[in-house]
Amino acid sequence: MSISASPPVLNFTDKRPVVLGSTSRYRRELLERLRIPFSVAAPDVDETPAAGESPRDLALRLALAKAKAVATKHPESVVIGSDQVADLAGVPLGKPGEHARAVQQLRQMRGQTVVFQTALAVVCLATGFEAVDLAAVHVVFRDLSDEEIESYLQAEKPYDCAGSAKSEGLGIALLDAIENDDPTALIGLPLIRTARLLRAAGIDLLGAMKP
Repeated sequence: MSISASPPVLNFTDKRPVVLGSTSRYRRELLERLRIPFSVAAPDVDETPAAGESPRDLALRLALAKAKAVATKHPESVVIGSDQVADLAGVPLGKPGEHARAVQQLRQMRGQTVVFQTALAVVCLATGFEAVDLAAVHVVFRDLSDEEIESYLQAEKPYDCAGSAKSEGLGIALLDAIENDDPTALIGLPLIRTARLLRAAGIDLLGAMKP
């Protein structure tokens, strides 16, 4: 799937509602930083990887699928979809869901560089707007001991996070380096890219703050 590098900017006289196509509290909290009104809707999307699908392509496909799924129910709205896949040498790592899988993931990632493929899609059916983008965050994990892994997981229980770590919390102690051009991407929503695509879709972010 190709990335919409410079989508055409749409200008509207009306203010279209914005919908976040995700139930992730992390994405909701990040989007709130833009200080625009928005609602939240759960996308009904099968997240099973296709045979031979790369983590990058999986993240892009799911982000767009989530945005489109919600847009069908909110055709007049500008809908944001996002997905993140941890990429360990081409192998996708999703959310662990439980302790044993989180231990396994962190053991696999220790001493390795993992690319967190964070994809974004913005769709508005009423205007025909559709654009996707991706932030690839390179994360270098320390060579963690089993004891450190267990202590971290007991403390933070990041079982709803791709890659089993929260960089915005204690998970930062697991890392040696983060290389990224969009600071919030690792948490789950790249706000620089989100703001860019919302502007292109006709959402005046700073104008929305005017009385």
